Amino acid sequence: MVLSSSVPPSAPPSPPHPQDHLAITFAPLSLAAVYSLAEQGSNGAIVVMSGMVRNNTEGRAVESLEYQAYEPMALVIFQQIAAEIRRTWADVTTIVIHHRTGRLTVGEISVLIAIGCPHRSEAFAACQYAIDTLKHNAPIWKKEHWDDGSSSWVSIGACEQE
Repeated sequence: MVLSSSVPPSAPPSPPHPQDHLAITFAPLSLAAVYSLAEQGSNGAIVVMSGMVRNNTEGRAVESLEYQAYEPMALVIFQQIAAEIRRTWADVTTIVIHHRTGRLTVGEISVLIAIGCPHRSEAFAACQYAIDTLKHNAPIWKKEHWDDGSSSWVSIGACEQE
């Protein structure tokens, strides 16, 4: 398992799996790199979810987003997500969860999730579980910068509850 952070997480939820690649980074995310991490000969499917900065939110023009994360805890949450995926969909071979921090402009990738699995239905289900759980549980926040010069913080992590 690859954990990328400046501060190592404490008390991982379970022993890491060697095919889990979990990262929070300031650097741009690479779709090709994430896909290659998920590739294995036993996979019949790799499902990739790419979250991007869109040009509007609820009808307001967006100039950019700024992401901040409490990295040690976010990586523990990523590890918990991976562990639950492996418990629920035992055939999953690879799990990649990468999230970006910093200021991103329209069209840039903020999060990439890739699930490798022998069968597509499990890969799709596991990928959806990963992004939905990340958005509700990970301590990651975004600040929306509007075209009119104003901005506002929006929680996409632990504070977001529906």
